[in-house]
Amino acid sequence: MSKLTNAQMAWRAAQDIADGAYVNLGIGFPEMVAQFQPAGRQAVFHTENGILNFGSAPAKGEEDWDMINAGKKAVTLLPGASFFNHSDSFSMVRGGHLDVAILGTYEVAENGDLANWSTGGKGIPGIGGAMDLVHGAKRVAVLTEHVTKDGKPKLVKRCSLPVTGLGCVTRVYTSLAVIDIENERFVLREKLASMSVEELQSVTGAELVLPDDILDLTVPEL
Repeated sequence: MSKLTNAQMAWRAAQDIADGAYVNLGIGFPEMVAQFQPAGRQAVFHTENGILNFGSAPAKGEEDWDMINAGKKAVTLLPGASFFNHSDSFSMVRGGHLDVAILGTYEVAENGDLANWSTGGKGIPGIGGAMDLVHGAKRVAVLTEHVTKDGKPKLVKRCSLPVTGLGCVTRVYTSLAVIDIENERFVLREKLASMSVEELQSVTGAELVLPDDILDLTVPEL
């Protein structure tokens, strides 16, 4: 089945970030979103370990390991960047000062519940800052493959894994579609032109609401 690459998914999510927005990107795959900001826009990126307005990764061999993000990856600083401790960082999160949080996930339920950590053998050993981000950010979006490696839906009727936050997700960017969560339902906004609605529904674990204006999910070659 044809699907978007990780870079293409990150590109699509980046198109919805407003100029000057304060943004937290989840550890791992969501960090790619910072690479694809549209021309003329510049978000202010926040990391839980205490940096505001960091830039791209440094060239190999030029890392300063005193400057890392929450995923322990080296970053650079943009003009006006600042440092602060964990308490201040989470005060920003809990105080509602972030416009957007973009996170990865294991499952998203049609009512907006998010499960993005697991106690399994290869799971993240704790819930981390995500539990604060999902309720502190003004908008929470998810970036994810549409199905698991063994073909099971990641968009489901109800989460079966430990829940990070209840009713917190408003938009999901997947490898096959862009889906909003409205009135505790999955609302299809964009899908790959090569895929029928019926095919998309067959790999989605809850019913898709189909508005009249579904768009083709169009992204550049990356």
